[in-house]
Amino acid sequence: MKKIKNIIVIALLAGLASCSKHFDINDNPNDPTSLQESALLPRIQKYLGFALGMGGDTDDLNVSKGGFGTNLSAYMHQMSHYGNADDYGAQANDYYWSQGWNISYRDVLTNLNSIIEQGVSNDNLRYVGIAKIMKAYTYSVLVDLYGDVPFSEANQSVGGILYPKYDSGSEIYPQLFTLLEEGIADLQNTDATNLSVPSTDDVIYGGNATNWVRAANSIKLKLLVQQRKIKDVSAEVNALLANPSDLISSTEQSFMIRYGKNEATDDRNPGFSEYFATQRTMHPSPWLYEIMKGYNSNILTGIEDPRTPYYFYNQIKANAAANPIVEYRDGGFVSKYFGSQGTNRGSNVQNIVSLFGIYPVGGRYDDGQGGTANANSGTGAAPYRLITYADILYLQAELINESVISGNADEVLEAAVKESFKMVDYVVANNGSSQTIPALSGTAAETTYIDALLVKFNSASAAKKLEYIMTEKWLSSVGTWIDQYNDYRRTGYPILFAPNGTVTPPAGGNGGDDLPAVPVSSSRGFPLSLPYISDEINTNPNAPQQKTDLTSAKVFWMP
Repeated sequence: MKKIKNIIVIALLAGLASCSKHFDINDNPNDPTSLQESALLPRIQKYLGFALGMGGDTDDLNVSKGGFGTNLSAYMHQMSHYGNADDYGAQANDYYWSQGWNISYRDVLTNLNSIIEQGVSNDNLRYVGIAKIMKAYTYSVLVDLYGDVPFSEANQSVGGILYPKYDSGSEIYPQLFTLLEEGIADLQNTDATNLSVPSTDDVIYGGNATNWVRAANSIKLKLLVQQRKIKDVSAEVNALLANPSDLISSTEQSFMIRYGKNEATDDRNPGFSEYFATQRTMHPSPWLYEIMKGYNSNILTGIEDPRTPYYFYNQIKANAAANPIVEYRDGGFVSKYFGSQGTNRGSNVQNIVSLFGIYPVGGRYDDGQGGTANANSGTGAAPYRLITYADILYLQAELINESVISGNADEVLEAAVKESFKMVDYVVANNGSSQTIPALSGTAAETTYIDALLVKFNSASAAKKLEYIMTEKWLSSVGTWIDQYNDYRRTGYPILFAPNGTVTPPAGGNGGDDLPAVPVSSSRGFPLSLPYISDEINTNPNAPQQKTDLTSAKVFWMP
């Protein structure tokens, strides 16, 4: 492994010189004896968000803040990009695939192994427990995206293994459950000396061992649901759900990387980089926008989502004059279509295109006043949401609907959507925005939306009910795309935009004028897994043959 085998731990930890409120690292990176668990943990958590997230910016070590989520946001039709992602392009040499892979192994897993080794030696088992849980989560992502990946021989260059073999995903998954159990046992070990315990250096839970145990059990639930199409998971799922307090069961307990403001160092959500990008190339998708506005004729028709101004920031006012260079516009919302072949696809809409707002990336709440976005338009303080309480409820609704567990799917779906609204309020409350932003949870707008949703849900077929559940989960998780990609490959929902033929923007959307129909097309099918990165194929003789048809390259849990 070119990118992994030559790792020198000291070089990897050069970034530890920086300090900030959210990723506070005070040890001397040039002194190996100072590279303790408390110095390693915040960097690992920060970089896990980089590996999974979306963004075109880099940190002070020139490491990309955007990884897998950059392209997956287009695949899941929540963003429209310039370039290959808008045509389901998944080349082995793609920058963001490489960054996601390399950061996962180099910056996350290598340093997690260091925490485990040092923590066992120092008898600091709370750090060890956290590291094992994070290791299991990170490997689960890699298996879900690629299928077979280096596991048993990964990160063992010191032991002489320069070219690790690839283990099958079906063999790795059971070992992840073992890692999670070990992590729980380490966190609950009352005999360990634990002379050093995590606190503010733990960005995710502030050292709260009970919440880490909840996260571990919630990861188990997610992995079990992932496998429900290929094995009977009912007994294991019911055992986990029998004790709800052992799972994430409140907004505050959600498994999240809590990014903050731009202070001494830039700790903002990676997706916030579009606010200060010199060339904005990633636009919120019209498909997502129209579903939230109630325009889609297949799902949530006629139901306007009150979360819209929290999700999108429009740089122009709704009544702005018609603009001849826009491809898609609906009042203040400006974007471009996935797979567009239109004449305005390449036009420069830098200062009028809509951006993700306060909820997905810590940007600006849309108050209708417009204004060109810049680094000061928002704070960038928004968490990267790994598993939320809303996610747990959506998983339960799916399991009920599919007769894996008993219960009332409509009641659980209602609770899930309410929790999704509550999460928006949570993000806003912790954003530090100077704007006056209204609450969502418990409002008449929330009630109206949920009541209308449940009317449609309760009259639907079982298949359509699953579509409603997964669509609401897709809406709740805007800004985090790994599980969306997993959900779609497992269930076939939500229904995604089909780039075939022509599509027409809303009538009168361009300042009262109609916009012409736009031809859209895609030369590739939807990829069922990601290609192995070029560096692996070219330098690791134990790497498998490159996948030749990504539309059939299923991971093990896909039927």
